[in-house]
Amino acid sequence: MIPFNVPPVIGTEEDYIKDAISKRKICGDGEYTKKCNAWLEDKTESPKVLLTTSCTHATEMAALLCEIKPGDEVIMPSFTFVSTADAFVLRGATVVFVDIRPDTMNIDETKIEAAITEKTKAIVPVHYAGVACEMDTIMDIARRHNLWVVEDAAQGVMSYYKGKALGTIGDFGCYSFHETKNYSMGEGGAILIKNQDLAEEAEIIREKGTNRAKFFRGQIDKYTWVNAGSSYLPSELNAAYLYAQLEQADKIFDDRMNTWNCYYKAFEGLKEAGKVELPTIPEGCSHNAHMFYLKCKDLEERTNLIRYAKKNGVEMVFHYIPLHSSPAGKKYGRFSGEDIYTTRESERLVRLPLYYGLTESDRNKVIEIIKTYFDNK
Repeated sequence: MIPFNVPPVIGTEEDYIKDAISKRKICGDGEYTKKCNAWLEDKTESPKVLLTTSCTHATEMAALLCEIKPGDEVIMPSFTFVSTADAFVLRGATVVFVDIRPDTMNIDETKIEAAITEKTKAIVPVHYAGVACEMDTIMDIARRHNLWVVEDAAQGVMSYYKGKALGTIGDFGCYSFHETKNYSMGEGGAILIKNQDLAEEAEIIREKGTNRAKFFRGQIDKYTWVNAGSSYLPSELNAAYLYAQLEQADKIFDDRMNTWNCYYKAFEGLKEAGKVELPTIPEGCSHNAHMFYLKCKDLEERTNLIRYAKKNGVEMVFHYIPLHSSPAGKKYGRFSGEDIYTTRESERLVRLPLYYGLTESDRNKVIEIIKTYFDNK
């Protein structure tokens, strides 16, 4: 079976983990955590980046920094992972879902303004598949209505919008380094902070509400509890694993992009024949080959394709069940406007195997099986 995902391994991860252990510093904010933070700051040109235990926790930190409170409303797409909503629901906010664009599967920027009320506090664009939302429009809306913008860039590391790294355009950006992402630490993430004045508050939240970071920098002679926070600091062992991959980020990027491009070229004939739809990359967007997906005619065809591929040794998956149709989505949120594309498009989308190290022979097998399925039809 060709798996849908294999976590990336460069080869130096074990050496770095052993090195971290030998330094007797494994709890976090040691040498490798700092190296990861610095690498991300340099690569994204973000004023402040802090490694976290997950992208979920990075988003929770953003919600705390936005001072989201019960009764507030937060606008986001329904086509996203549950963590996007959970971070704000935990603060007592109501999630307001809006429809997506069928071309990119991203939030429809033209539907956001109609969803704004006097209770709205933030907009959360989700950069699906590492392809940027229309951020100029979203930032203009946010400025005019005095709203926070929290970019869910879980899938967007090494992706850009008009030359700007995803996660650096809004007030906060949130990255994921889960094992399914391009660069992994097993479980982990990062928060990107645009306003340097909020960096110290972010450090406090991340360190259980204490000013411990200032203490270790020698800025104070003892640290204490100064605000509400939690434990969002990842293990140094996880950071060591991640840093090995960040050092080889371009190699991983090129490998994945090669697969993405091969898929696209291979399936252009099916697209021209009207049998599938392929991903759209808008002008000004530079993606990171996080995923490759096809859109089938409908849910029935997608189900049959997945079943056929599995029978022939290829694992393909789909996601997400739109949040507004879930039990928690109905409890904690509402849909603004009409669901024209969210449900329909989510039911047609299927993701193909794409990971660092996918062999040419396996990639060709995936292509052959998909072409055979549609040829037989």
